[in-house]
Amino acid sequence: MSTTQAQGPLAGAADYLDQRTGIASVVKGFARKIFPDHWSFLLGEIALYSFVVLIISGVFLTMFFVPSMGLVEYTGPVSTMSGQLVSEAFNSTLRLSFEVRGGLLMRQIHHWAALLFMAAIVTHMMRVFFTGAFRKPRELNWMVGFILMILGLAAGFTGYSLPDDVLSGNGLRITDGVIKAIPVIGAYMSYFVFGGEFPGGDIIPRLFTIHILVVPALILALVGLHLLFVVVHKHTQYPGGGRTDKNVVGFPLFPIYVAKAGGFFFIVFGVIALMGATMAINNVWNYGPYDPSPVGAGAQPDWYMLFLEGSLRLMPGQAEFVIGGYTLSLNVLIPAVVIPGILFTFLAVYPFLESAVTKDKREHHVLDRPRNVPVRTGLGVGFLTAFIILALAGSNDLIATHFSLSINSITWVFRIGFFVAPVLAFWITKRICIGLQRKDRELVLHGHETGRIVRFADGEYIEVHKPINDQERWLRVSYDAHKPLEIEPREDSRGVRRKGFKQDARLQKLSRFFYEDRVEPVTPTELAAAHSHGEHDQIDAHAPAAQLAGGSGASVSDHDADSHGHQH
Repeated sequence: MSTTQAQGPLAGAADYLDQRTGIASVVKGFARKIFPDHWSFLLGEIALYSFVVLIISGVFLTMFFVPSMGLVEYTGPVSTMSGQLVSEAFNSTLRLSFEVRGGLLMRQIHHWAALLFMAAIVTHMMRVFFTGAFRKPRELNWMVGFILMILGLAAGFTGYSLPDDVLSGNGLRITDGVIKAIPVIGAYMSYFVFGGEFPGGDIIPRLFTIHILVVPALILALVGLHLLFVVVHKHTQYPGGGRTDKNVVGFPLFPIYVAKAGGFFFIVFGVIALMGATMAINNVWNYGPYDPSPVGAGAQPDWYMLFLEGSLRLMPGQAEFVIGGYTLSLNVLIPAVVIPGILFTFLAVYPFLESAVTKDKREHHVLDRPRNVPVRTGLGVGFLTAFIILALAGSNDLIATHFSLSINSITWVFRIGFFVAPVLAFWITKRICIGLQRKDRELVLHGHETGRIVRFADGEYIEVHKPINDQERWLRVSYDAHKPLEIEPREDSRGVRRKGFKQDARLQKLSRFFYEDRVEPVTPTELAAAHSHGEHDQIDAHAPAAQLAGGSGASVSDHDADSHGHQH
């Protein structure tokens, strides 16, 4: 059996690889995968490309950073630090910044890329949440993304703490306090984590290992799994004409999407490099080496950890109790463990909660419009409101100094706002969504307002509406309006209490919370009735005599005769 010789070195290499791995069929099938074209899908790509920048810049930094807490005398070019005893980690950070060519640029690129990485993950998860992209069969992929967000927080915290300066040391001190607040085992865990009494001598090397080895390896593995699920499940798409759960409308991966993705990677890389070159960040020489005594105003962590800082600042400090000789520090446990636990648990379990209250077992590949699921959208906005309030509270000292306000007053405003604002945000968002749904019904049934008024010979005035097109109609009627669950009676026909009734009753109450307030989409019967009411016939019958309001004797055009007329 003869084989055709491939032409050129690349073709020859590809042929060699294909004959030994059979990869050509896989590549061919993958290249034909269709991806929708919508700007919001770029959020996940920004996270991926930021992570690539983190890896590239992190490799460079690893070559010069010394992860040691051993003390040395600083003799570098920073005159304010000259002669001070600093840790080798802090000393190598200053050397990276002032003595290694391009070191400061790479440090700042790395830091900005980390901030953008977390921002892209959070906004990507917001897009997935508000559009219902987590529904079957993507619940597991939602969990993968959730774990990636947690790992991103871990990567940011461990990297932020490595320079061993005053700012990062304060963060580690807070971490030590949170660990010690854990009842019974807290002190032992702190001793284990820090390798002795805080700050110990091992925390920087341990954080370094976690930061450059453990967390990146887990992120790489989960990113691969995340992308594999995207390919297996096919991509979600926004609702519109011709888009169903059985197709994907978009462009093939190769060559169109590959070219776009490649260009977008260089755009992201370029923006991060520009930020690193022009925007100073984490200037550790301004803070000095870690010393447990100084803590000044403006000591804030990176934005994605501000909510935890704010939670600790809002909690009153008197909530401590001694039980059986052990101190129960609720003033630390509630803000540092309970509140973040509620936020993260909500994100993790929500897809399964919504699936339970709908009993919907179908696959969904077409996304929801947020207005069509008002409770989900309201809950998302409510939790975002709580997160933003906590983040602002983490900067309450800066707000006080910049606006000459009382920090106590600011703290109390945020304490009250943390409980009140999310509820208000939920209610307002839900009402807005329902209002938008009603507006959609009005558009489908009656069309767009044109501002044109016609008058009949008998003096009757009618506003002429312009019908919406098929694409607009499809967008507003092709969705499911879930109803509250209907459950079996408490007792069966023989009077025997049904097993599982209490659980079903709880789910029914929850489903009422989710779906009792809803607006049903327009049905074909309603649409046909709206398009055949008598006002159309009146316009046709009186067209010769109809006049524009304020005008003289002009006839209603054929276009107007086909439009919806509304009596005023």
